[in-house]
Amino acid sequence: MSAILSMEGVSLSFPAGGSTPPRQVLHNLTFSLARGECLGFLGPSGAGKTTTIKLLTRQLKKDAGRIRLFGRPIENASDADYERIGILSDTSALYERMTIEENLRLYARIRGVSPQGIPGLLERMGLANARRTPLKNCSKGMRQRAALIAALIHSPELLFLDEPTSGLDPAARTEVHRMLGELIAGGTTIFLTTHDMAEAEKVCGRVAILNEGRIAACDTPDALKLAHARNRVTVRTRSRGTIVTSKDAAGADVVAELMAQGEALSIHTDEPNLEEVFLDLTGRTF
Repeated sequence: MSAILSMEGVSLSFPAGGSTPPRQVLHNLTFSLARGECLGFLGPSGAGKTTTIKLLTRQLKKDAGRIRLFGRPIENASDADYERIGILSDTSALYERMTIEENLRLYARIRGVSPQGIPGLLERMGLANARRTPLKNCSKGMRQRAALIAALIHSPELLFLDEPTSGLDPAARTEVHRMLGELIAGGTTIFLTTHDMAEAEKVCGRVAILNEGRIAACDTPDALKLAHARNRVTVRTRSRGTIVTSKDAAGADVVAELMAQGEALSIHTDEPNLEEVFLDLTGRTF
């Protein structure tokens, strides 16, 4: 399957000013994203997630490496290519004095699409009753939901989502996750940055863990968790309490004996969650 989006050996530095040497913020990033795939870009603040999106959307220029968009070098991307993209970022442009619905109708007009789908999207995002509210009077969560609708207004093939559920309550977050799942099932390609490890596990087919501008690991959530699984098995027994043994032949004998004696009530291997994998790889917190 051909890649919709890819980076190969991409690096970027920011000038520091004066006699201070440039500060390298991205180091040799390499990954690809296939059609209908959701790739989660995970990492703490300052790791380089938003900077990567700015490179992929040509808001910044790389120092080295290659970026390809829809199968061609990003330098050759046309206006028509960018019409196939939707972006939700921390700088998504919605107008303060316009209502939510007016903003969305403006986006539909700019994108050259019918506004007929707006009422349904407002309903799904819980904004139908607030559609005539000026943006300046909206909460952060309302703004985020409106910005997400604006990114989806023209049914883009490729979506860049920078912290899409930031500021949302659990119900709105669940609806966004459901909507993203439907988009992915329909063939939409999504590049998603997040601090939320549970969100990444739920939505993303693969995740790349970014730390200090480097990709520390990139794989499916299950594969990453298995790769960092601990070498122990915990058995809760009927009369001997909890027994912890090793995940090897000797441990298998212990478990088999407990089961033969009818002592084993539950058996658990010790796989880490995605946040623990991150800590194993980087030693940092979110």
